[in-house]
Amino acid sequence: MGKRKILIVEDDKKIAELLSDYLEQANFNVSILKRGDTVISEVRINPPDAILLDIMLPGKDGMTVCREIRAFSKVPILMLTAKVEEIDRLLGLELGADDYICKPFSPREVVARIKAVLRRSNPEPAEEKLVAGPITINPESHKATAGEADLRLTPNEFELLKVLISRPGRVFTRSDLVSKIQGYDFDGYDRTIDSHIKNLRKKIDEVLPGNKIIQTVYGIGYSFSVPQASSATAE
Repeated sequence: MGKRKILIVEDDKKIAELLSDYLEQANFNVSILKRGDTVISEVRINPPDAILLDIMLPGKDGMTVCREIRAFSKVPILMLTAKVEEIDRLLGLELGADDYICKPFSPREVVARIKAVLRRSNPEPAEEKLVAGPITINPESHKATAGEADLRLTPNEFELLKVLISRPGRVFTRSDLVSKIQGYDFDGYDRTIDSHIKNLRKKIDEVLPGNKIIQTVYGIGYSFSVPQASSATAE
């Protein structure tokens, strides 16, 4: 699959360029329009995968554009606005918007919300089970087991274990893990990985005492180590 295309409809040049920079860094193709009355023809000729649509636009307002797009397309639409009144948000959602982002906003949050809405609108095929040593991950049922016992994991713990088990022996940095389980990199979240790892180890140790499945690589991050059958009984 090629890069996904995001259409930004925003007449504020600085905001449009800032969003474009962040989206391109996240591996999206980006195009920008400044007027509402140019959107429909662009969407028909070059259908995007998602649209960031400002409400206040020259030529035609965003609400009208949203309604007209919904007459022929289900493309995800995220409304951008400086308005904060609940009635405006509800109206935008009733017209078919998928999400509503109020200014000022974090560009990283916008990227994360675009990724989230794309996942919802284009669900990936069911993932196969992952098995490494005594650990089994079933992404479809969102269950994890250690031996014969179910591990009662939080969503973040489950995603963290899934990432680690997907590449046994590979060392993942905290930043790697944050990006994979949060969907984006965000300063301040990397140290929460340590807490998730601590809880994950505790839950696995309750059913597999003395295991060394999740290893710390000091100064770098964490890795998943498949126990050797020959050493299992020795310890």
